[in-house]
Amino acid sequence: MRVDLVTKEYPPEIYGGAGVHVSELVKSLRSDIDVTVRCFGAPRDEADTVAYGVPAELQGANGALTTLGTDLLIAQDVAGADLVHSHTWYANGAGHLASLLHGIPHVVTAHSLEPLRPWKAEQLGGGYRVSSWIEQSAYEGAAAVVAVSDGMRRDILRSYPSLDPAKVQVIYNGIDLTDWQPRVDDEVLRSLGIDPSRPSVVFVGRITRQKGLPYLLRAARLLPPDVQLILCAGAPDTPEILAEVKGLVEELQRERTGVVWIERLLPRHELCTVLTAATTFVCPSIYEPLGIVNLEAMACGAAVVGTGTGGIPEVVQDGVTGRIVPLAQASDGTGTPLDPERFVADLAATLTEVVQDPAQARAYGAAGRRRAESDFSWSRIATQTAELYRSLV
Repeated sequence: MRVDLVTKEYPPEIYGGAGVHVSELVKSLRSDIDVTVRCFGAPRDEADTVAYGVPAELQGANGALTTLGTDLLIAQDVAGADLVHSHTWYANGAGHLASLLHGIPHVVTAHSLEPLRPWKAEQLGGGYRVSSWIEQSAYEGAAAVVAVSDGMRRDILRSYPSLDPAKVQVIYNGIDLTDWQPRVDDEVLRSLGIDPSRPSVVFVGRITRQKGLPYLLRAARLLPPDVQLILCAGAPDTPEILAEVKGLVEELQRERTGVVWIERLLPRHELCTVLTAATTFVCPSIYEPLGIVNLEAMACGAAVVGTGTGGIPEVVQDGVTGRIVPLAQASDGTGTPLDPERFVADLAATLTEVVQDPAQARAYGAAGRRRAESDFSWSRIATQTAELYRSLV
């Protein structure tokens, strides 16, 4: 069986959880299945991996059109595959067209949903309507849709009610437990501006509406004064969200010490060190299908404080591996907290509770590492994915 896996992100061009998912899944699948990766971007040196750029005629066009142009190039080359598997709307167009063109099953893995990310209109303009059309067509035409959490499955069926629920299967994201593990190095921390002797709250993620960073920055004003806030945050979606975050960080830095913003992408060993040293990791997302960053933090032995949205409560066990902050949200697709001030206060109170009890935080972290080992190994996820392929071919 030959599977062509289509993705926008693939090493070394990775900027989010979907790219991490794809790279780890491919490594695990290739021990058992013939996998050809078809990705966006610059040429890759890896065997059975082909990269595609934007057609020259579409250079400078709206981002949704350039994506569709790349999808057309990929769809033609999928000829000869037994199955095509796409990740994110960027690749869904290629998968859907390849399925129609070559008469093969198409599997979609849902990492996010366009109807639940209306702020993408800030980034794509009218292209958001195009990306939404691509995603809907792909999901409704797919032989199977993989949801990365039960919460994500519910969102898929709510967003696309014409889908047959039997086609939507939950296969969690995974974590590489060899690459992600506790690492202690005070010198690395100091080189990044972090004081190893002070408690710390660590955030890792892109600067985008869904990650809830502005709410965290407001909550940080209410934390005990000795607590450091470490922000590993970059890749802003738009200049507007970057300007908002920059303003909030500068305001916070004028009020308290220990606010460290690391904008560059940290090498994995440095990020493991930061996560290991964290008194708690925080995931303040208002939209999160699962949250690989939570698994990464757990694998490094960090307690996790996450919001009660999407798949986060399926990963973070409240009172066992960390704490879940309640979040009442608007049902209009934006995920906006119904009471933002209450959410900020609850987030600050929960973070304070964890950082003021370091022994309990360490216990949460140890339990998180055990949970990552037992439930989220990539070998387990790859086995489930291969079984799905075989059921369709």
